[in-house]
Amino acid sequence: MTSDNQASEPVTIESTPGSPKQDPILKIDNVVRSFGGLRAVDIDHLEVQRGIITAFIGPNGAGKTTLFNLITGFDKPDSGKWTFHQLSNAESWTTDLSGLRPHQIANKGMVRTFQLTKSLAKMTVIDNMLLGAAEQKGESLRNALLPSRWQKQEKEILEKAEDLLERFKLSHMRDEYAATLSGGQRKLLEMARALMSEPKLILLDEPMAGVNPVLVESLLVHIENLRDEGVSVLFIEHDMDAIMGISDWIVVLAEGQVIAEGTPSDVSKNPAVIDAYLGSAIAEELKDV
Repeated sequence: MTSDNQASEPVTIESTPGSPKQDPILKIDNVVRSFGGLRAVDIDHLEVQRGIITAFIGPNGAGKTTLFNLITGFDKPDSGKWTFHQLSNAESWTTDLSGLRPHQIANKGMVRTFQLTKSLAKMTVIDNMLLGAAEQKGESLRNALLPSRWQKQEKEILEKAEDLLERFKLSHMRDEYAATLSGGQRKLLEMARALMSEPKLILLDEPMAGVNPVLVESLLVHIENLRDEGVSVLFIEHDMDAIMGISDWIVVLAEGQVIAEGTPSDVSKNPAVIDAYLGSAIAEELKDV
């Protein structure tokens, strides 16, 4: 761990499924989602530690994206609840996110990106960014007729969008349609747009999928920077080199259940993980990562 902003050291947490965390930002309890007779998600208890990079791994069909969809409001569980634990100076409070809609959850400080990017192809890059800002006063019909109520905020939002495009090296594409971006650039745009709402927890669904190696390195740096700036990161990925290189903590899912969690070193040696996902050959290669 290299960041002073991290809330705790994951190595001090017990490496068992559902283990309690020192300062969790998210708790998931008894969340079940079935499709026909198949239980895609069946989580008894899971806590996500604040201030670190947590990776979800597991074979295809393990329920990773379905769980993301559930906790961000894009799907509804058969049962269960999940709570978001927030901090403000010396105060803390817990918000029940169960049953909230996606935009309501995003407004609470938890946002996500998608495996298949959701950029608005027929809008410019800068307009995509501006849409990501939360609680814009000008969106109210009452305020829209009175520019004095929203002009200052609109200027601040534009400046923030410009800064993020510069940070993600997309400023040269500012006025181009999002459809002209490469797959990797769209991933960067989606991550940058998610940051417009100043999230406390960001969920990234396979951010490296379909991205060329040069942009993969850039994405990894951005993810580490988010952690170092105090944003908690939860991401799904299949690139094991990337996972082992930047993750502080790993949660392993199989058949909708958490079968293991721990540090990259612990997980790579876990017999249940090797049997269900890694395989002995990959596990051997990861010893030196």
